[in-house]
Amino acid sequence: MKGIHSVLAAFTLLAFVFSFASASDPGPLQDFCVAVKDMKDGVFVNGKICKDPKLAVADDFFFSGLNKAGNISNPNGFSVTPVAVDQIPGLNTLGISLARIDYAPYGLNPPHTHPRGTDILLVVQGTLYVGFVTSIPDYRLFTKILNPGDVFVFPVGLIHFQFNIGKSEAVAFGGLSSQNAGVIAIANAVFGSTPPINPDVLAKAFQLDKDVVKDLQSRF
Repeated sequence: MKGIHSVLAAFTLLAFVFSFASASDPGPLQDFCVAVKDMKDGVFVNGKICKDPKLAVADDFFFSGLNKAGNISNPNGFSVTPVAVDQIPGLNTLGISLARIDYAPYGLNPPHTHPRGTDILLVVQGTLYVGFVTSIPDYRLFTKILNPGDVFVFPVGLIHFQFNIGKSEAVAFGGLSSQNAGVIAIANAVFGSTPPINPDVLAKAFQLDKDVVKDLQSRF
């Protein structure tokens, strides 16, 4: 199985590189950028400050560890090991990143979005039920059951999820068309924001009793 994982992982990396070779980050790489008049109060945006090319070394383009399973002992039973610009500085400006996702039996990568990148997923172990929902006006749900070797694409910005429907652990690799695609976990953002959203707002939005909303907020 380890040999198969290595071959598939290598294939995945090559496929992502060729698929996104011409990719770039046309939009912002942070949630917001407040304008300032004085440069000394400002920060560099849309990427990171570049190292002098003469000082670059091979380790700037290297990461080791995707052969190791992540910690899935959490309520949702999943773990993400990212390989983005923070892990490989050489990814800066290249518009691509990678992640390993581990799932416990019946583990869930809950509904979330990547506001700055399309996500392409390759399953290498286990069976996943995956899907995404389109935007207004239809809110169409697209779902598929994936087995080892299957690939599924989640378009940029759309809510999506992965659920391990098997009795054993599952592993997948995801490629993203951004060096920093961002993640918004829907439940955490809505019920776990700091400070909390007014329960009256959420009660009306979700058509729930206010006490139910408060209970949900306490869980996040």
